[in-house]
Amino acid sequence: MQTKPHPFQSVKPPVMEKITILLVDDHKLIRESWSFILNSDPRFEVIGETSDAEEAVEIAKIRKPKIVLMDINMSPVNGFDGTKLMRKYSPGAKVIGISMHSMPAYARRMLQLGAMGYITKNSSKDEMLNAIAEVNEGRKYICDEVKNILAHQELEEDGTKPDMNALSRREIDIVRLIKEGMSSREIAHELDISLKTVEVHRYNILKKLNLKNTAALVNFTNTHGL
Repeated sequence: MQTKPHPFQSVKPPVMEKITILLVDDHKLIRESWSFILNSDPRFEVIGETSDAEEAVEIAKIRKPKIVLMDINMSPVNGFDGTKLMRKYSPGAKVIGISMHSMPAYARRMLQLGAMGYITKNSSKDEMLNAIAEVNEGRKYICDEVKNILAHQELEEDGTKPDMNALSRREIDIVRLIKEGMSSREIAHELDISLKTVEVHRYNILKKLNLKNTAALVNFTNTHGL
């Protein structure tokens, strides 16, 4: 015979399952700051952190986080490759890319690799928390900073204006090395690609940016930043 609960007996509310998070960034202070912010919110729980993308995949296999905050500017394995590995070996984890760069090309690349979101290190605490909540619900999230740049580009009437966002990630890497003064042969060695491939990339970079030569390219990056 079942006993009826006392009419004045308190009923405990159901315990809300926390959103578990893995932090991947090669700066310890940033990881500690994010961990403090996230663990201070009752919705979230940081269950692991690392400075290495490959180690992050191994942690994710065991701990099975719901969200992975993945910095894209790491070495030796960057966040782009880390996201590919995460999607392959821990597909249940939803990746949010984080970077100091607000270039839409970076956000676009991360989403192509399977990330669900992209925020910059200029994003506010509230925006980061909102991004995690949105992605956890299965919705993609791009931070306001990047969305504003995209909106500005759509309103730009001069279609011939040089735009770094037209470049691929590999082309951006090559532009950085050109700016550092490397020759095509040195770039080929640095990126472990053929000299011919470097020359093709250099041609495409100048064509996309509507620039005449390397000197114009260096001047453009100095003026507009990279």
